[in-house]
Amino acid sequence: MKEKFFYYKGAIHIHSKFSDGTGDVNEISKAAKAAGLDWIIITDHNSMEIEEGILNGVCVIKGEEISPERSNHYVSLSINNCISPNCETQKYIDAVRAQGGFGFAAHPDEAENRKNKAKPIRWTDKTVIPDGVEIWNWFSDWADNFNDKNIFQIAYAYFFRNNLIKGPHFETLKWWDDLNKNSENIVPAIGGADAHALKISKYILPVKVFPYEFCFKTLANVLTLKEKLPISFEKQKEIIINEIKNGNNIIINRQVRDEIPYIFCSDKHIFVKLSVKAKIRIICNGVNIYEKKSDNLQFKICESGKYRVEIHLKNKPWIYSNPIIVK
Repeated sequence: MKEKFFYYKGAIHIHSKFSDGTGDVNEISKAAKAAGLDWIIITDHNSMEIEEGILNGVCVIKGEEISPERSNHYVSLSINNCISPNCETQKYIDAVRAQGGFGFAAHPDEAENRKNKAKPIRWTDKTVIPDGVEIWNWFSDWADNFNDKNIFQIAYAYFFRNNLIKGPHFETLKWWDDLNKNSENIVPAIGGADAHALKISKYILPVKVFPYEFCFKTLANVLTLKEKLPISFEKQKEIIINEIKNGNNIIINRQVRDEIPYIFCSDKHIFVKLSVKAKIRIICNGVNIYEKKSDNLQFKICESGKYRVEIHLKNKPWIYSNPIIVK
């Protein structure tokens, strides 16, 4: 019999008018509610001016994307004061920890061979170890595959935008798996919407590229809780932040299928339950040890290690779980 859980969808890595986004907190929270989200985390570049609280029925939490000009952006959570990017990477990682916070290397492997003018912002020195990794950034994924050489390519990239989405970079997943192999604890992962709702004003009517509501229907981070979130904002914030810090979120590409999977580990078994058949992979210590197309999988664990689940539907990247430790 399945254990009863409560599921809460959220989005991480969002920008407002306080950095290079276009919306205020009211617009952003309304869009999140319309997209079916329960919580969001706004991480403006080098700014924490945004308001937080329960707004339009959504738990709005603020953090900071510490953003040097060319590389090593760091999505930082559970901090109270803005941290300057004008220092070495390790120093601002340490500054986040000094405030009791933690962070994620943002879009660490953006493509260097883009066919557009947007320069990649990568994590350039992987000997500098973050607390966690943004393994998948929807906007970066799109930008990596966006060709702006002619109007036909641009139109295709806009109207068939989901065809440009390829999923997490192989290099990012390998780095994340290696970090987990070399750590006693879970090195958590997030999926980032990287929502800006950018406006293009050169046309007769201004065009908003990827509005917030659309972005919130791309990558969701789903929390699986045994009890309902309390009413208090401060308590909601504490629970959401702790769940993300401990890697208790599942990353879902809602554009492939907007479904919350049942992924559970108990009694040395991994259970996966879906409403459709999909390709399910079991990854142990970075190695794909089992793969099957199924909608109801029960996998017996025979050795200790860190296990995670990847699911592809119709050859499209869909679901990525955080690791679990099996001793």
